[in-house]
Amino acid sequence: MASSQHPTDDAADRGETTQVLEFGLGDETYCLDIGYIDEIVDAGDLTAIPNSPTHVEGVMDLRGKTTTIIDPKTLLGVAGDGARERIIVFDPDETSEGGTVGWVVDEVFQVRDVAADEVDEGTTAGDDDVRGIVKGEDRFVVWVEPQTE
Repeated sequence: MASSQHPTDDAADRGETTQVLEFGLGDETYCLDIGYIDEIVDAGDLTAIPNSPTHVEGVMDLRGKTTTIIDPKTLLGVAGDGARERIIVFDPDETSEGGTVGWVVDEVFQVRDVAADEVDEGTTAGDDDVRGIVKGEDRFVVWVEPQTE
């Protein structure tokens, strides 16, 4: 689970932009603050963990580290199938798990800057997983926090 202080809260308060990574889950587009992300890798073979929670897909060896792979669709209640082509690996210093954790996502789109006035936080009150909705010209992107448990 993410720390209570978001890595770029102070920057947003000053009207600066935040870089986010946009990715696809099912038919929807989501984004994460890149401050939480260590790297993005191709999805590979996973080793199942017996008796693990339903959101844990398994583990994989990533440069000598055992990395727990989570299905964010289960955590966020997202329906739909997808390609499951990429894994977003979180910076262990930015999550409270202490180990290396990644999310398996359908695809990764782009990194872009988001200004504070582009984020509607009012529609997500009470939802700890969602920071806000990023309003674009022709679409909306759900800005999520990296829940890992």
